[in-house]
Amino acid sequence: MKLEDFLKTKGTNENLAQLIMLFSKQATDIKAGFLSAQGAADTKNVYGETQMALDKRADEILIAALKESKLVSWIATEEQPDIIEVKDAVNPFGVTIDPLDGSSLIDVNLSVGTIVGIYPGHVLELGNTMLGALYILYGPLTTLTYTTGSGVHEFVMGEDGNFTLMQENLTIPEGKIYAPGALRKDYLPYHKQFIEQLESEGYKLRFSGSFVADVHQILHKGGMFSYPAFEGKENGKLRLLFEGTPLGKLVTEAGGAVSNGNINLLDVKPVAVSDRTPIYIGGRKEIALIESIKRS
Repeated sequence: MKLEDFLKTKGTNENLAQLIMLFSKQATDIKAGFLSAQGAADTKNVYGETQMALDKRADEILIAALKESKLVSWIATEEQPDIIEVKDAVNPFGVTIDPLDGSSLIDVNLSVGTIVGIYPGHVLELGNTMLGALYILYGPLTTLTYTTGSGVHEFVMGEDGNFTLMQENLTIPEGKIYAPGALRKDYLPYHKQFIEQLESEGYKLRFSGSFVADVHQILHKGGMFSYPAFEGKENGKLRLLFEGTPLGKLVTEAGGAVSNGNINLLDVKPVAVSDRTPIYIGGRKEIALIESIKRS
């Protein structure tokens, strides 16, 4: 079943369905840039990081499409210093976008993706207020995985650029994979204890350097991903709005959980688009374990 038809059968709000379809239609243009926009750009993003040419291209494609459609009132992306307000928008929606998560892996042909969070209004709100979230993964297959609060569903892009249902109602299984970010020498004591316990239970390390790709694997195979607070980065490295809450929404809807090590990440209210956070995401058992160790 095609994505557009599936959204209708699920009774998805028409405006929300149009927005999901808009993102799906940008996948072909973004992927086409992999051959033509290599290397670093001469600019930095809001975090002071040198932007990749592909990051800027994907960002420009998505912002232009959203502005032209007027489907959203607010746009926040990892590549922009400020929230963009769209005049005369037809919906009060706000969206957060990581245009190309893991873009530094393009030159070695590893999977990268686009991450989107959809809010009923302004984006500086709790993650648990989101209407939905999605990601598009550019790997051997190009897939789109989304939730609007009634299950997590995965689609695959065909040669015609359309997405067809691959798996309905994904649920995260029990598994023994762990994807640990940060250098081991910089681990804080509680996180070191957590990782050592997983390893003692036979968890296997699987870490690609692409957050969205690693979470996609966890969603299908179980286990957990972490990018914790660590020496020198006590507030964490990953972005709350652009990475943590959208993928947290998806994994939670699939029966998993997301945390900053203390509480559910979806209960954390952002202060600014640049907010960073420690992230633990995956199975409920693993997330409960880190919170228990942190409290002890």
